[in-house]
Amino acid sequence: MMYVLLGLIIWGAGWLLNVWLSQGPNSDGVAVRIIVPAIFGLTIVIVWEMMVRGFEVNPVILPAPSSVAARVIQEGPILWADFRQTVLKGALVGYLVGMVGAFGIAVLADRSDFLTRGILPVGSFMAALPIVGTAPILVKWLGSGWESKAAVVAVMVFFPILVNTVAGLKDTSGMQRDLMRTYAAGYWPTLFKLRLPAALPFMFNGLKIGTTLALIGAIVAEFFGSPTVGMGFRISTSFGQLALDMVWAEIVVAAIAGSAFYGLVTLIEKRVTFWHPSQR
Repeated sequence: MMYVLLGLIIWGAGWLLNVWLSQGPNSDGVAVRIIVPAIFGLTIVIVWEMMVRGFEVNPVILPAPSSVAARVIQEGPILWADFRQTVLKGALVGYLVGMVGAFGIAVLADRSDFLTRGILPVGSFMAALPIVGTAPILVKWLGSGWESKAAVVAVMVFFPILVNTVAGLKDTSGMQRDLMRTYAAGYWPTLFKLRLPAALPFMFNGLKIGTTLALIGAIVAEFFGSPTVGMGFRISTSFGQLALDMVWAEIVVAAIAGSAFYGLVTLIEKRVTFWHPSQR
């Protein structure tokens, strides 16, 4: 029980330290905003390690973080190959295809009330379709390569980006549009100089939603057919072999990749929409 007691002490110490930092004079500083979640995450990992050791949990049920870290180091080449197959090919390519398609259809729908009224309900319906239903169909159509995973990702990210973009393009006041008309601005100058800048916060909201859907879609699609490489394939086979430390290693890599992808989109949003009240 020494490990359990030590874990509780570390948890309490980390909690008190975060409370002190959050209520300190520099609580709004960049350093504190980085340190607080870092301490919280590190505390969870340490407590996890202590509890697994203290209660002698079977590694098949829950491996210790130290064994997961050792597996990451040991299986680095395999994890890198899986990362390239799932993230750089399936998820990223599908994300880009879905994003470009959504932006193009949003502009077309913006020019036609008929398309707007028709596309948005269909988009909501398609977004509600379960991935476990669409993924095997696309894998059957396009084969077990990364192309089918990219197609699944494109379908998943397309509609959230589309709906947010269409809503953003309409987020201008009548006074703003009347002002552009007094300058004799046509549709395209108004679109690029007024409506697209106003729609950027909505568009980035859809893009950020898509970052999480892309990785989930690529991994789940690999469960239904994949070459002998990929995160979904590795998770499925490792689970069948009861190699739970390898499963957790893939989860860690996926979590880091997803967080980095989301952070990159958020950073671009801050640079592009620095003028918006939400970024001040």
